[in-house]
Amino acid sequence: MTGRPAFRIDRSSPVPRYFQLALLLEKAIVEGVLAPGDRLDTEVSIAQEVGLSRPTVRQAIQLLVDQGLLVRKRGVGTQVVHGQVRRSLELSSLHDDLVRGGQKPRTRVLSLTLAEADPETAGELSLEPGTKVWALERVRHVGPEPLAVMRNHVPTSVADLSRFDLEHHGLYSCLRQSGITLAVARQRISARRASSQEAGLLDEPRGAPLLAMRRTVLDNTGRPIELGRHGYRPSMYAFEATLVQH
Repeated sequence: MTGRPAFRIDRSSPVPRYFQLALLLEKAIVEGVLAPGDRLDTEVSIAQEVGLSRPTVRQAIQLLVDQGLLVRKRGVGTQVVHGQVRRSLELSSLHDDLVRGGQKPRTRVLSLTLAEADPETAGELSLEPGTKVWALERVRHVGPEPLAVMRNHVPTSVADLSRFDLEHHGLYSCLRQSGITLAVARQRISARRASSQEAGLLDEPRGAPLLAMRRTVLDNTGRPIELGRHGYRPSMYAFEATLVQH
Protein backbone atom coordinates (compact mmCIF):
# COMPACT_ATOMS: atom_id res chain seq x y z
CA MET A 1 0.00 0.00 0.00
CA THR A 2 2.78 2.38 -0.97
CA GLY A 3 1.92 6.08 -1.02
CA ARG A 4 -1.09 6.08 1.29
CA PRO A 5 -1.19 7.92 4.63
CA ALA A 6 -0.74 5.98 7.85
CA PHE A 7 -4.01 4.74 9.32
CA ARG A 8 -4.78 5.81 12.89
CA ILE A 9 -7.38 4.08 15.00
CA ASP A 10 -9.17 6.06 17.72
CA ARG A 11 -9.11 3.63 20.63
CA SER A 12 -11.35 5.85 22.76
CA SER A 13 -14.11 5.88 20.13
CA PRO A 14 -17.26 3.77 20.64
CA VAL A 15 -17.09 2.89 16.90
CA PRO A 16 -15.80 -0.71 16.53
CA ARG A 17 -12.16 -0.80 15.50
CA TYR A 18 -12.74 -3.02 12.48
CA PHE A 19 -15.30 -0.49 11.22
CA GLN A 20 -12.90 2.41 11.76
CA LEU A 21 -10.28 0.61 9.67
CA ALA A 22 -12.82 -0.21 6.97
CA LEU A 23 -13.81 3.48 6.76
CA LEU A 24 -10.16 4.53 6.49
CA LEU A 25 -9.54 2.03 3.71
CA GLU A 26 -12.73 3.07 1.92
CA LYS A 27 -11.73 6.75 2.13
CA ALA A 28 -8.33 5.94 0.59
CA ILE A 29 -10.06 4.07 -2.26
CA VAL A 30 -12.68 6.74 -2.95
CA GLU A 31 -10.04 9.51 -2.96
CA GLY A 32 -7.80 7.56 -5.31
CA VAL A 33 -4.95 7.10 -2.83
CA LEU A 34 -5.50 3.38 -3.32
CA ALA A 35 -6.09 2.97 -7.05
CA PRO A 36 -7.83 0.13 -8.91
CA GLY A 37 -5.42 -2.80 -9.13
CA ASP A 38 -3.38 -1.76 -6.07
CA ARG A 39 -2.63 -4.65 -3.74
CA LEU A 40 -3.08 -4.36 0.02
CA ASP A 41 -0.41 -5.47 2.43
CA THR A 42 -1.02 -8.77 4.18
CA GLU A 43 -3.41 -8.89 7.12
CA VAL A 44 -0.46 -9.51 9.42
CA SER A 45 1.40 -6.42 8.14
CA ILE A 46 -1.66 -4.18 8.46
CA ALA A 47 -2.40 -5.54 11.93
CA GLN A 48 1.14 -4.76 13.08
CA GLU A 49 1.06 -1.29 11.56
CA VAL A 50 -2.25 -0.16 13.08
CA GLY A 51 -1.97 -2.13 16.31
CA LEU A 52 -5.00 -4.36 15.78
CA SER A 53 -5.47 -8.09 15.87
CA ARG A 54 -5.41 -10.05 12.63
CA PRO A 55 -9.10 -11.13 13.00
CA THR A 56 -10.09 -7.46 13.38
CA VAL A 57 -8.20 -6.54 10.19
CA ARG A 58 -9.74 -9.52 8.39
CA GLN A 59 -13.22 -8.36 9.44
CA ALA A 60 -12.55 -4.84 8.07
CA ILE A 61 -11.28 -6.18 4.76
CA GLN A 62 -14.18 -8.60 4.42
CA LEU A 63 -16.62 -5.72 4.87
CA LEU A 64 -15.09 -3.95 1.85
CA VAL A 65 -15.00 -7.20 -0.13
CA ASP A 66 -18.74 -7.55 0.51
CA GLN A 67 -19.24 -3.96 -0.69
CA GLY A 68 -17.37 -4.68 -3.90
CA LEU A 69 -14.46 -2.32 -3.21
CA LEU A 70 -11.88 -5.07 -2.68
CA VAL A 71 -11.41 -8.52 -4.14
CA ARG A 72 -9.40 -11.47 -2.82
CA LYS A 73 -7.40 -13.37 -5.45
CA ARG A 74 -5.64 -16.64 -4.72
CA GLY A 75 -1.91 -16.28 -5.23
CA VAL A 76 -2.20 -12.50 -5.58
CA GLY A 77 -3.74 -11.23 -2.36
CA THR A 78 -6.33 -8.52 -1.78
CA GLN A 79 -6.69 -5.88 -4.50
CA VAL A 80 -8.65 -2.68 -4.97
CA VAL A 81 -11.46 -3.09 -7.48
CA HIS A 82 -12.74 0.46 -7.84
CA GLY A 83 -13.96 3.41 -5.85
CA GLN A 84 -17.66 4.16 -5.43
CA VAL A 85 -19.05 7.27 -7.10
CA ARG A 86 -21.13 9.34 -4.69
CA ARG A 87 -23.54 11.75 -6.29
CA SER A 88 -25.58 14.53 -4.70
CA LEU A 89 -29.29 14.72 -5.39
CA GLU A 90 -29.32 17.79 -7.61
CA LEU A 91 -30.10 18.71 -11.21
CA SER A 92 -26.77 17.89 -12.82
CA SER A 93 -25.45 15.37 -15.32
CA LEU A 94 -23.47 12.29 -14.36
CA HIS A 95 -20.71 13.35 -16.77
CA ASP A 96 -20.31 16.76 -15.13
CA ASP A 97 -20.49 15.29 -11.61
CA LEU A 98 -17.72 12.83 -12.42
CA VAL A 99 -15.49 15.54 -13.90
CA ARG A 100 -16.04 17.78 -10.84
CA GLY A 101 -15.11 14.83 -8.64
CA GLY A 102 -11.75 14.46 -10.37
CA GLN A 103 -12.80 11.38 -12.33
CA LYS A 104 -12.18 10.78 -16.03
CA PRO A 105 -15.48 9.55 -17.46
CA ARG A 106 -15.62 7.74 -20.78
CA THR A 107 -18.83 7.31 -22.73
CA ARG A 108 -19.74 4.77 -25.39
CA VAL A 109 -22.78 5.67 -27.48
CA LEU A 110 -24.64 2.48 -28.30
CA SER A 111 -27.34 4.11 -30.41
CA LEU A 112 -28.90 7.45 -31.32
CA THR A 113 -32.07 7.11 -33.36
CA LEU A 114 -35.34 8.81 -34.11
CA ALA A 115 -38.14 6.74 -32.60
CA GLU A 116 -41.86 7.00 -32.02
CA ALA A 117 -42.66 7.76 -28.39
CA ASP A 118 -44.54 4.95 -26.72
CA PRO A 119 -47.49 5.93 -24.50
CA GLU A 120 -45.41 5.96 -21.29
CA THR A 121 -42.62 8.09 -22.76
CA ALA A 122 -45.13 10.38 -24.48
CA GLY A 123 -47.00 10.89 -21.21
CA GLU A 124 -43.82 11.87 -19.35
CA LEU A 125 -42.83 14.32 -22.09
CA SER A 126 -46.35 15.74 -22.64
CA LEU A 127 -46.42 14.49 -26.23
CA GLU A 128 -48.89 12.57 -28.33
CA PRO A 129 -48.04 8.85 -28.57
CA GLY A 130 -46.13 8.20 -31.77
CA THR A 131 -44.44 11.62 -31.80
CA LYS A 132 -40.83 11.43 -32.99
CA VAL A 133 -38.24 11.71 -30.24
CA TRP A 134 -34.51 11.19 -30.00
CA ALA A 135 -33.73 7.82 -28.37
CA LEU A 136 -30.21 7.76 -26.95
CA GLU A 137 -28.51 4.79 -25.28
CA ARG A 138 -25.02 5.00 -23.74
CA VAL A 139 -22.67 3.21 -21.36
CA ARG A 140 -20.72 5.43 -18.98
CA HIS A 141 -17.32 4.22 -17.72
CA VAL A 142 -15.08 5.44 -14.91
CA GLY A 143 -11.56 4.37 -15.76
CA PRO A 144 -11.75 0.80 -17.07
CA GLU A 145 -14.96 -0.01 -15.21
CA PRO A 146 -18.49 0.34 -16.66
CA LEU A 147 -20.64 2.36 -14.26
CA ALA A 148 -24.06 2.87 -15.82
CA VAL A 149 -26.33 2.11 -18.75
CA MET A 150 -28.20 5.29 -19.64
CA ARG A 151 -31.30 5.60 -21.82
CA ASN A 152 -32.67 9.04 -22.65
CA HIS A 153 -35.54 10.37 -24.73
CA VAL A 154 -35.54 13.98 -25.92
CA PRO A 155 -38.26 15.62 -28.08
CA THR A 156 -36.98 16.62 -31.51
CA SER A 157 -38.40 20.09 -30.89
CA VAL A 158 -35.93 20.57 -28.02
CA ALA A 159 -32.63 19.89 -29.79
CA ASP A 160 -31.02 18.07 -32.69
CA LEU A 161 -28.86 15.58 -30.83
CA SER A 162 -27.19 14.38 -34.03
CA ARG A 163 -25.21 17.66 -34.06
CA PHE A 164 -23.33 16.85 -30.85
CA ASP A 165 -20.40 14.67 -29.83
CA LEU A 166 -22.19 12.70 -27.14
CA GLU A 167 -19.16 10.53 -26.42
CA HIS A 168 -17.19 13.50 -25.11
CA HIS A 169 -19.91 15.82 -23.78
CA GLY A 170 -22.72 15.30 -21.29
CA LEU A 171 -26.31 15.45 -22.53
CA TYR A 172 -27.19 18.44 -20.34
CA SER A 173 -24.23 20.38 -21.70
CA CYS A 174 -25.51 19.74 -25.22
CA LEU A 175 -29.02 20.87 -24.27
CA ARG A 176 -27.62 24.09 -22.77
CA GLN A 177 -25.70 24.71 -25.99
CA SER A 178 -29.08 24.50 -27.76
CA GLY A 179 -30.35 27.40 -25.61
CA ILE A 180 -32.26 25.25 -23.12
CA THR A 181 -32.41 26.31 -19.46
CA LEU A 182 -32.82 23.30 -17.19
CA ALA A 183 -35.02 24.28 -14.26
CA VAL A 184 -36.50 21.36 -12.33
CA ALA A 185 -36.67 17.58 -12.38
CA ARG A 186 -38.94 14.85 -11.10
CA GLN A 187 -36.81 11.93 -10.02
CA ARG A 188 -37.41 8.45 -8.64
CA ILE A 189 -34.72 6.09 -7.34
CA SER A 190 -35.39 2.40 -6.92
CA ALA A 191 -33.79 -1.02 -7.28
CA ARG A 192 -34.28 -3.63 -9.98
CA ARG A 193 -32.51 -6.55 -11.61
CA ALA A 194 -30.28 -6.21 -14.65
CA SER A 195 -31.51 -7.54 -17.96
CA SER A 196 -29.21 -9.88 -19.85
CA GLN A 197 -28.19 -6.98 -22.13
CA GLU A 198 -27.46 -4.65 -19.21
CA ALA A 199 -25.55 -7.36 -17.37
CA GLY A 200 -23.30 -7.86 -20.38
CA LEU A 201 -22.67 -4.13 -20.77
CA LEU A 202 -21.89 -3.68 -17.06
CA ASP A 203 -19.82 -6.83 -16.55
CA GLU A 204 -22.36 -8.12 -14.04
CA PRO A 205 -24.12 -11.49 -13.85
CA ARG A 206 -27.60 -11.67 -15.33
CA GLY A 207 -30.19 -10.61 -12.79
CA ALA A 208 -27.66 -8.67 -10.69
CA PRO A 209 -29.19 -5.83 -8.64
CA LEU A 210 -29.01 -2.36 -10.19
CA LEU A 211 -29.68 1.06 -8.71
CA ALA A 212 -32.31 2.51 -11.03
CA MET A 213 -32.96 6.21 -11.57
CA ARG A 214 -35.82 7.69 -13.58
CA ARG A 215 -35.80 11.44 -14.18
CA THR A 216 -38.00 13.85 -16.13
CA VAL A 217 -36.45 17.30 -16.62
CA LEU A 218 -38.41 20.49 -17.27
CA ASP A 219 -37.07 23.76 -18.67
CA ASN A 220 -37.74 27.24 -17.27
CA THR A 221 -41.08 27.40 -19.11
CA GLY A 222 -42.31 24.16 -17.54
CA ARG A 223 -41.86 22.15 -20.76
CA PRO A 224 -40.62 18.56 -20.35
CA ILE A 225 -37.35 18.31 -22.28
CA GLU A 226 -35.84 14.97 -21.33
CA LEU A 227 -36.73 11.60 -19.87
CA GLY A 228 -33.87 9.51 -18.49
CA ARG A 229 -33.95 5.89 -17.38
CA HIS A 230 -30.58 4.81 -16.00
CA GLY A 231 -29.22 1.69 -14.33
CA TYR A 232 -26.12 1.94 -12.08
CA ARG A 233 -23.87 -0.70 -10.55
CA PRO A 234 -24.57 -0.35 -6.79
CA SER A 235 -21.05 -1.43 -5.86
CA MET A 236 -19.74 1.67 -7.65
CA TYR A 237 -22.49 4.21 -7.18
CA ALA A 238 -24.50 5.92 -4.45
CA PHE A 239 -26.77 8.95 -4.13
CA GLU A 240 -26.20 11.35 -1.24
CA ALA A 241 -28.55 13.91 0.28
CA THR A 242 -28.33 16.33 3.18
CA LEU A 243 -31.51 16.37 5.26
CA VAL A 244 -32.41 19.39 7.38
CA GLN A 245 -35.00 19.57 10.17
CA HIS A 246 -37.38 22.54 9.67
